[in-house]
Amino acid sequence: MSSKNNALLPKALVAAAAAALLAVTGCSSDSGTSTGSTDTSKAEGRGPITYVEGKDTTETGVVKQLIDQWNSTHPNEKVTFKEQTNSADQQHDDLVQHLQAKLSDYDVVALDVPWTAEFAANQWIQPLKEAFELNTSALIPATVASATYNGTLYAAPKNTNGGLLYYRKDLVPNAPATWAEMIASCPVAKQNNIGCYSGQFKQYEGLTVNTAEAINSAGGKFVGPDGKTPVVDSPESRAGLQALVDGFKSGDIPAQAIEYDEPKSQEAFEKGQLLFLRNWPNVYASAEADGSAVKGKVGVAPLPGVNGKGTSTLGGYNVAISAFSKNKATALDFLRYLIGEQAQRIIGESSLPPVLTSLYDDPALIEKMGYLPTLKEGILNAVPRPVTPFYPAVSKAIQDNAYAALKGDKSVDQAIKDMQAGIASAGK
Repeated sequence: MSSKNNALLPKALVAAAAAALLAVTGCSSDSGTSTGSTDTSKAEGRGPITYVEGKDTTETGVVKQLIDQWNSTHPNEKVTFKEQTNSADQQHDDLVQHLQAKLSDYDVVALDVPWTAEFAANQWIQPLKEAFELNTSALIPATVASATYNGTLYAAPKNTNGGLLYYRKDLVPNAPATWAEMIASCPVAKQNNIGCYSGQFKQYEGLTVNTAEAINSAGGKFVGPDGKTPVVDSPESRAGLQALVDGFKSGDIPAQAIEYDEPKSQEAFEKGQLLFLRNWPNVYASAEADGSAVKGKVGVAPLPGVNGKGTSTLGGYNVAISAFSKNKATALDFLRYLIGEQAQRIIGESSLPPVLTSLYDDPALIEKMGYLPTLKEGILNAVPRPVTPFYPAVSKAIQDNAYAALKGDKSVDQAIKDMQAGIASAGK
């Protein structure tokens, strides 16, 4: 999910960048095809480039701000923003169509975090090594991992996102440190005639995110380092999924939560119907706004795990260079700009979680987003969704089987076995 609607909201969009080979200096990459390659020996070609990203839904128009700042100092290498729709599926398909056709009109592309491995495996984006190397030492390590496939960096993290635990601090003064502590507080919810806990359990990408957080927090994993070998069939994965199933069985997770997505779960919390909520950072401002039943009563904490802090699923955008861009040198400089302090501060001031670690301790940003130190804890421990070139099929295997287990249509054991089989067949 992308961080535009997530935060952080759960959107599913990310950024990638476009690159080209042997372009003439000053040549535009407006249209046409290219015989571009993913050769890492040269970063050549300077001139105007096109940046492609999903619809900018931020109130401040953060993408326009970033591009205007770049263009003000690069008059001969201006960036044009190609804004896609607000649909993640349509964004993905648009990028695939252009890059499969080896068109050179998309130079730098924004990829939803889980798409990065797919685009890398298909050699549609430029490996960022040798002449294309980026210094990522100042970035949050988990965001760099999300842009890495088979040990090679293929994109630059642009903005990130992570899940948070919202809670009623008027009813539970201290945030739970573990899942067991949270469940132990559920009698407080019953005494107040409200539900105890909810995340997003509708059968969609949000369920993949919530299932991944439960399984990762219990020590389980989905795929091996190659992004293809399934490893989800383990005692740890069973324990993670079992915790969610037990929540539904006991009623600690309300029955109606089986159809909750991000907006519905957020609405339930803001109406005062939940004691605990797992959601993205964007919920904070809304929950503390006028009209919210929980205004002034909202606490924020890292997601709880088995023995301490849990593992958040990472969201956000990665930006990559197209293998078919004609102005790769300019595209590379644009990536370096996006991960620099100037651009990252613009992103943070637009209430999107930045990828530059130092900004999470910035007093001005903390004053604007009081949850920032808590979010930093969560993102430092975050794990990307399964890094695999077959992500859509892997996600479907996860959510389909988790949903069946939550509804009681499958045992946890059978759901995990079928999840393993589904992941194994994802690339076939």
